[in-house]
Amino acid sequence: MLSFAFRRLLSAIPTLLVLLALSFALIRVAPGGPFDTEKTIPAEIQERLNETYHLDEPLWQQFFRYLGDLLQGDFGPSFQYKDYTVSELIAAGFPVSLKLGGLAMLLALLVGVSVGTLAALNQNRRTDHVAMGAAMTGISIPNFVLAPLMVLVFAVTLRWLPAGGLNDWQSYVLPVISLALPQIAYIARLTRGSMIEVLRSDYIRTARAQGLPTSEVLLGHALKPALVPIVSYLGPATAGIITGSVVIEQIFGVPGLGRYFVQGALNRDYTLVMGIVVFYGVLIILFNFLVDLAYRWLDPRVKL
Repeated sequence: MLSFAFRRLLSAIPTLLVLLALSFALIRVAPGGPFDTEKTIPAEIQERLNETYHLDEPLWQQFFRYLGDLLQGDFGPSFQYKDYTVSELIAAGFPVSLKLGGLAMLLALLVGVSVGTLAALNQNRRTDHVAMGAAMTGISIPNFVLAPLMVLVFAVTLRWLPAGGLNDWQSYVLPVISLALPQIAYIARLTRGSMIEVLRSDYIRTARAQGLPTSEVLLGHALKPALVPIVSYLGPATAGIITGSVVIEQIFGVPGLGRYFVQGALNRDYTLVMGIVVFYGVLIILFNFLVDLAYRWLDPRVKL
């Protein structure tokens, strides 16, 4: 196990370096700069700012300087949020994004696995067709289209729920559902296909021949091996649902990390964008690592 963990961590280093290099180059190539404003800044002040933040150095030198600071755990100061470091902004925004994404993924798992299992037990029947039709609809409609529609219906027209902010538990309902619906659709389809395959296995036929009730067959014998494909999807999906809350946070006015990322990209806040990219890159690698470890618990036949 330790050897496997060490190998995976070593293999993640080149991935992070490529991610860093591409992100560093792309944010610098974009037009504009962190100190561009509607008012013209005097040339001497512009030069002083560039010198203070080392923007007057060659690009390769800036990159290696950033790598050196990063190895010391220093994400640097934010160019736009005065008196704040990037680490402080990440610490302030990530708990909000984590809570929002965690609730959405929990809802997606509970509903998606239940719907997929129900569809598998009623294969090619009306229940199956209705469930998979709803899943295809959920996959087809992106959440940046669904979220404004939900605001229009439930917040503006019916006035059942608040349209934005995070003042109480009701404020979480619309953003969590908006994030969860596409994942519910994917998980339901994966669960259905995997459960159908597992239910046709010899050991499931043996369990049924012994007179075990359907609930015991499902929970005790079929569910764990059927969850292996879902767990494979769960790693990148969990990271994706947390990082992908950028649009949802903008629509609902949620002060999460995704909102900082959008504002940082628009304002050319180089250090903030790079810090969030690095943070999310490490997060995705960690989620995938935990998924690999979960295989052994779900199916002892899986070799690390």
